Amino acid sequence: MALVSALAVVLKVLILSQYFWPESFRINDVAQGLQEQGHQVEVLTGFPNYPFGQFFAGYEARRPARDVLGKVRIHRVPLLARRNGKGLRLLLNYLSFAVSAAMFGPFLVRRPDVILVFEPSPVTVGFPAAVLRRVFQVPVAFWVQDLWPESLVATGSLRNRRALALVSRIVRWIYRHCDLLLVQSRAFSRSLVKHGVSLSKIEYLPNSAEAFYRPVAIPADAPERQLVPQDGIVNLMFAGNLGVSQDLETLVDAAAQLRHEPVRWLILGDGRQRPWLEEEIRRRELQSCIHLLGSYPAETMPRFFALADILLVSLKDDPAFRATIPSKLQSYLACGRPVLAALNGEGARVTLDAGAGLTVAAERPDELARAVLEFIRLSPTQREEMGERGRRYFLRNFERGYLLHQLIELLGSVATRGITKEPKA
Repeated sequence: MALVSALAVVLKVLILSQYFWPESFRINDVAQGLQEQGHQVEVLTGFPNYPFGQFFAGYEARRPARDVLGKVRIHRVPLLARRNGKGLRLLLNYLSFAVSAAMFGPFLVRRPDVILVFEPSPVTVGFPAAVLRRVFQVPVAFWVQDLWPESLVATGSLRNRRALALVSRIVRWIYRHCDLLLVQSRAFSRSLVKHGVSLSKIEYLPNSAEAFYRPVAIPADAPERQLVPQDGIVNLMFAGNLGVSQDLETLVDAAAQLRHEPVRWLILGDGRQRPWLEEEIRRRELQSCIHLLGSYPAETMPRFFALADILLVSLKDDPAFRATIPSKLQSYLACGRPVLAALNGEGARVTLDAGAGLTVAAERPDELARAVLEFIRLSPTQREEMGERGRRYFLRNFERGYLLHQLIELLGSVATRGITKEPKA
């Protein structure tokens, strides 16, 4: 693919994403990064309600509204809040944004050079993308963060074969109306090809981590030290969404096996599974070893990570998750901390390639418990060396500036080519 120099052209980029600041997603940093590089960025998004299911304070989704993040112009369209994030209500949340963005979008945004679609789920964000592509006659670059329908099966959201076949046809239609498909993991390409995408339209673009994810020194009086004591007990930390995908059952089972060992399980974050996790901790009397610290701004994570001895990343065992590189892994590596990866596939491969820690198979609490014991036996120096190797791997493969430059080159190239002729179904 012939690439256009990022320095040669100022691009007008429209980012289309159901989720955006103040919701915590990587696309926030990407938008600011594009703006910092001199490109003109507008965002078409919904009103923030993820992950709690209620609209954030100060946001009422009654009519379209404008907002700003630095110099990035944001256009918000009405949608139904997620509420409990389940069943019909979640489907209505997805569909309401797709319809609203398709209806209002053409009248809210200026004609861009290229549309960048951020798709962590749902894939229905592809519908307004197709509408805007047709209205403005500009190409669409679709950044696949989550595979559909595979992720629906993996999370148990949908099992009916006929419904899954319908979703698969929808995915095929959406992909056909894109001009470039970016995948956060090379293993995603197999699913895209199965849905009729030519390999020539697929480019690998992994996630990075915001610039504030880096090794940091923690002052003696830092408030984080009250939550993460440095008392000789090994601090094992899990950070991020508490959802079905994260396989929290295995975490709890392993913690129960090690309840008498010198390890403290620290959970940062929130999500649909938090009530279940709280009840399970009470039922199994694990309050002394599993501690729910709550949710904190992303900017504070490096300080928490610096106080952890081990950072845990986990996913259930499913083909969709085996193909995924969970974005928290990049954050962990960027902060130079040792990693314990309880998952299969690409995430485990990255951890091993980096030499950043230990891996165990997904959904194996016995193996996870043994790996924690192995970590406990390591010296602080050995654990620090793992973290340093992970940091070097991050800088070689996931560094923010490098990947941002790659994105700009790809967007410039597809903008120059223009929209592609849509093949017949």
